[in-house]
Amino acid sequence: MLLKSNGDVISSDVEYAKSMFKQAKGLMFRRSVPDSYAMVFIFSSLKKISLHMLFVPFPLDVLFLNEDKRIVKTTTLRPWIGITDSGEKIRYVIELPSGAIASNDLKVGDDLMFDEP
Repeated sequence: MLLKSNGDVISSDVEYAKSMFKQAKGLMFRRSVPDSYAMVFIFSSLKKISLHMLFVPFPLDVLFLNEDKRIVKTTTLRPWIGITDSGEKIRYVIELPSGAIASNDLKVGDDLMFDEP
């Protein structure tokens, strides 16, 4: 479960991407994700990363988090052609269905809570 620091549930259907293969594949080749879905990328160390939407046919909201699970950047990526980078070294990336940032009132500085498998 993915929660805001105040206890609000952001996602109840969380998938973790820890392996290099799982991180490289991400959400490619899927047709959609449920509204309650989140993919959490967990990196072994702080690093700058970039994301692309090649072979992802639906838009995504993306959160970049530091080692304290605090949001340092948010963005929305367009299907197929979206691309972005973290801008700074981060430890986590969370991909959510488009609209999740606004509907959950997520912003830079918010703390998130989730288990790490």
